[in-house]
Amino acid sequence: MKRKLATIAVRGGLNSDEQYGCVVPPIHLSSTYNFADFNQPRAHDYSRRGNPTRDVAQAALAELEGGSRAVLTSSGMSAIHLVCTVLLKPGDLLVAPHDCYGGSYRLFDSLGRRGAYRVLFVDQDDEKALADAMAQKPKMVLVESPSNPLLRVVDIEKICHAAHQAGALAVVDNTFLSPILQQPITLGADIVVHSCTKYLNGHSDVVAGVVITKDETLGIEMAWWANNIGVTAAAFDSYLLLRGLRTLAPRIKQQQINADAVVAYLQQQPQVKKLYHPSLPDNQGHEIARKQQAGFGAMLSFELGGDEQTMRRFLSALNLFTLAESLGGVESLISHAATMTHAGMAAEAREAAGISDSLLRISVGIEDCDDLIADLEQAFRASA
Repeated sequence: MKRKLATIAVRGGLNSDEQYGCVVPPIHLSSTYNFADFNQPRAHDYSRRGNPTRDVAQAALAELEGGSRAVLTSSGMSAIHLVCTVLLKPGDLLVAPHDCYGGSYRLFDSLGRRGAYRVLFVDQDDEKALADAMAQKPKMVLVESPSNPLLRVVDIEKICHAAHQAGALAVVDNTFLSPILQQPITLGADIVVHSCTKYLNGHSDVVAGVVITKDETLGIEMAWWANNIGVTAAAFDSYLLLRGLRTLAPRIKQQQINADAVVAYLQQQPQVKKLYHPSLPDNQGHEIARKQQAGFGAMLSFELGGDEQTMRRFLSALNLFTLAESLGGVESLISHAATMTHAGMAAEAREAAGISDSLLRISVGIEDCDDLIADLEQAFRASA
């Protein structure tokens, strides 16, 4: 029987301990494992290459995304870097979104300048620009949908098809929605990446990433390279990730309920000049989101009217929204893209992507939505 996603998330690794019968799998902190005899390694020999706790978390993530193999890494950025290390050589072309996460942009831009590979940042919603990029025969096409921080949605199935027609592998960053709300492999992706730090863990106490492959052979190659360059996740991080994963479905459900209420409130707030959320009919890709997503997610952004002092007063007045980077945790966070998550992008690149100095991004948590709205209301009053 094919299990539902919530069931997969809860039951990953349960009752797998054969030594003591632990319902929850134990944490295997050992860095090394003895050989059965000369030249007879066991299933694990050294924890950089393989660890029983990491194995369980990887299996759960692969099943959630409908992939054949998952490789847990030390961070979301090391997951992205691992994919580029395996797929790209000097001279190969990477096509990436012009409005992608600032850390990803910084990585691609800096390595492109060093000659590790070529990179072309493209508005993937622009059919001509995308077609022109595909005509250059890229080796890899990265998709980020919804985008960070403007929540733009692009047609994943269409872009994956175009990538395959051009002879490229399609990689989708699914961090903003999680497999509960979007399944990129079913839409044609060859590889899915996540910052597990975000929704998958959900408690802001782990830094980790994951690469999930549709093809088993490619997954084995990713695992070999992860061990080779030393970016695999630690056992305790894997344990915490697995623990957080068990509540993924109900967390996402409550966060979406809260986000819908916050969006409805912000639509009526005169100090909000522009609001970004895939549920809004005027949001770029709204109709695509209705088709390819199981929900609109709990990330939103808005342009705050006024000057820098207005923004300072607004942020200082907040009590329940913490000014911090990251997202997807049970607590609500707010960030200023230009000075935080996207500070690594040149001002010209931010302007081209539509990321203004007045843009604020919110990750809605699981607090009571009435309290969240009241906190925003008093902050708007304080900033006026």
